[in-house]
Amino acid sequence: MRITVRILTVVLLFTCLAAAQAPAAQKAAPPKPTLDRVMNNQLRSVESEFVDAADAMPEDKYNFAPTQGEFKGVRTFAQQVKHVAATNYMIGAAILGDAKPPVEIGEGESGPNSMTSKADIMSFIKGSFDYMHKAMSSITSEEAFTGFIKSPFGPGQTTRGGMAVLTVGHCFDHYGQMVEYLRMNGIIPPASRPRPAQK
Repeated sequence: MRITVRILTVVLLFTCLAAAQAPAAQKAAPPKPTLDRVMNNQLRSVESEFVDAADAMPEDKYNFAPTQGEFKGVRTFAQQVKHVAATNYMIGAAILGDAKPPVEIGEGESGPNSMTSKADIMSFIKGSFDYMHKAMSSITSEEAFTGFIKSPFGPGQTTRGGMAVLTVGHCFDHYGQMVEYLRMNGIIPPASRPRPAQK
């Protein structure tokens, strides 16, 4: 009788442990990767670094552009940020099939000339990333590289997937330039600052 009770106790214990571990195992399973999830994750990565870098430059340095070396005619820091925001809006509208971006983006890919304050430029860039996330979320694996859309950069056609990839690369391209501008002004980009040791 004692052996039977012990066996039943052990079986009951293992059953309870298995039942307790089952939900934990189910929670640990990552969501199935889809194109929109992958692209949104990539966009979040560059968004975090880009927006933090834009915010790190003091407002009185927003019109900074290098003058030493061969930098004639380059964009100022503010123009770099506005250019990326305007381009995000242009690409987002193309992916979504919108006739035009939901906000005024100025001429070409430059952003509105009237937008000069840091607060307005920061709002402009953050809004552009929100809009691009909406565009990324609309892309399905089936149509990413099959259905053609009008290019936002003149005549010709392109694909939604191609535009999504271009956005991430374009943002990082200008982020690299912004990093140089920050360092020329004695500012370490937030993404490059030492992180405090975790306890």
